[in-house]
Amino acid sequence: MTAHILAIDQGTTSTRAILFDAEGQPAAKAQRELRQIYPRDGWVEHDPEDIWADVLTVVRDCLAKAGVMAGAVSAIGIANQRETTLLWERSTGRPLHNAIVWQDRRTSDFCDALREQGHEPLVRARTGLLLDPYFSATKLRWLLDHVPGARVRAAAGELCFGTVDSFLLFRLTGGAVHATDATNAGRTMLFDLAEKRWDPELLDLFDLPAAMLPVVMDNCADFGAADPALFGAAIPIAGMAGDQHAALIGQACFEPGMVKSTYGTGCFALVNTGSDRVSSDYRLLTTMAYRLDGRATYALEGSVFSAGSAIQWLRDELGLIAEAADSAALAASVPDNGGVYLVPAFTGLGAPYWNSQARGAILGLTRNAGAAHLVRAGLEAQGYQTRDLLAAMAADMGAAPRELRVDGGLAENDWVCAFLADINGLPVERPAVTETTAQGAAFLAGLGVGVYTGLGAVSKAWRCERRFEPAMAPAERERLYGGWRKAVGRVLHESEGESV
Repeated sequence: MTAHILAIDQGTTSTRAILFDAEGQPAAKAQRELRQIYPRDGWVEHDPEDIWADVLTVVRDCLAKAGVMAGAVSAIGIANQRETTLLWERSTGRPLHNAIVWQDRRTSDFCDALREQGHEPLVRARTGLLLDPYFSATKLRWLLDHVPGARVRAAAGELCFGTVDSFLLFRLTGGAVHATDATNAGRTMLFDLAEKRWDPELLDLFDLPAAMLPVVMDNCADFGAADPALFGAAIPIAGMAGDQHAALIGQACFEPGMVKSTYGTGCFALVNTGSDRVSSDYRLLTTMAYRLDGRATYALEGSVFSAGSAIQWLRDELGLIAEAADSAALAASVPDNGGVYLVPAFTGLGAPYWNSQARGAILGLTRNAGAAHLVRAGLEAQGYQTRDLLAAMAADMGAAPRELRVDGGLAENDWVCAFLADINGLPVERPAVTETTAQGAAFLAGLGVGVYTGLGAVSKAWRCERRFEPAMAPAERERLYGGWRKAVGRVLHESEGESV
């Protein structure tokens, strides 16, 4: 019988289920868009019950499309939007509040206060992260402070904290397992990367009780089994990772120096640093790439908050395109950007700037600028933001990457891939399966149940669909990037209240 692995990819804007065969090829897929909730400016939430209902729907639809019964599925792998923070009752699984999404900036002032008090060096040394609302710790503190009775109940062990992976695992196992994996734990701002455990001093700093924390496991582990009442059979859950770590695995970036960049709601580039925890001098994040058999592999990560969301904005709010796929033809309809730059800092600027007060801007507008120039500027922004990240990585690592493996929705856009190669001056490889986040979750689950014998077998399953070589003249590359740097400089000055 052919082995099948089911991947659940719970993302920021949608939830997917993809069924993979033993060769790592997708056999069926189902997807549902996730409702976004914006209570206030800078606040972003999801309804946990929406997430759960969507997971059940896409899994059932995917199995039905493939004509595969749950009993024929070897294992489930889970990948998830990271840092998004949930709080629920241990006895019932009932959420006490909407999930606070990773993009949410409501705790910016608290982070600023902690930074002014001199706590960032401790956070950086223990977790590899910066003091920023992006991560889970301050979101969790906010929940305990604003949900009536939550702090007392959490200290008594009545409540569970988790990122989306933990919540889904708890629900899938009927409340039997409250656990997370090392990559998701490492994004909470509470996990000591060196000691590989929850850090008591950080828990004290954020005033969080340890009783609500999940158990931390390897990325391949026995996470329990899905309740047979859900899908018709008990399916082992054998792999779990945060979405960007799952994508690194799906791209088979197992050697130090290999880089992948994922273009979804945001843009996230990770470079494998092997067993070394490289500390960044350029405000990148040190993160757990994956942990297998208790052995940790690390990465440097650059996180950009708005990538695909910028194209969604051009489509949904400005109405410049009917579909995201239309952007390539419109961008190509003009010879250049006309001097127009879009800095998509809708929820602040991520790496390497880390300015939570920055807001988006369009610069360089003239009377000749039109819809095509704005759309082209939105697509070009993905290349410029990636170059910011890769330049920081090269400086930290002492060597520039030789190539870039890309995935995510925007990576399906040939124009974007070609511009990425041009503006970064290096080859860009797009895999045959661009759903690499889901594929990475499937690889982990397959490793967990023996479908794959090791990382070498996973590497053999990876295939390049197209390689884009740089064709832009170096002088033009630097001219365009110089314009981007000036545009970002204007945005940063504005965020600081300075005259521009």
